[in-house]
Amino acid sequence: MPTLTLRVSDELALQFAALAATEGGKSVLIRRLMENAVGAPSSKRGPVAVGAPQKVTVRFRESEMHQLREMASARGMTRTQWITSLVRSRLGAPAQQSDGEREELRTIARELNRIGGNINQIARAANAGDSTKLGGSRYGLDEARLALEALQGELKGVLDRTSTYWEGQ
Repeated sequence: MPTLTLRVSDELALQFAALAATEGGKSVLIRRLMENAVGAPSSKRGPVAVGAPQKVTVRFRESEMHQLREMASARGMTRTQWITSLVRSRLGAPAQQSDGEREELRTIARELNRIGGNINQIARAANAGDSTKLGGSRYGLDEARLALEALQGELKGVLDRTSTYWEGQ
């Protein structure tokens, strides 16, 4: 995804930051302004929660409380976390991950960093013209490609499971 950079006065930056704080952040506000300017459809991103959290009290029957505990436990969440995640998903917030899903995503991120390091080493060897290290670079790139494809599948699986769960499908 392309990144745009611009320079503005300190005063304008402060005023924009104050406005953006009420709109979900600077990136969200800039993206929305750009979409409006070119007549593009709005992003699928849900609104970012702003303001101080407030408490809501909800009453459930004993049997419902039991179901809530079971469903939350199955996701590795507390009852309150599960209810909050469900409501936020219906409000358009990004899908909420359980602790297990977050750990899976961390594992994938660590593996991607390792592969990135390997690719950097191959690129350095190629740029330096080190023919002794380049012999295995083709194998290294093929191995990295296969690992990236596998990680892409794992990542898609984690994200699909999360979004499918909270979308109630």
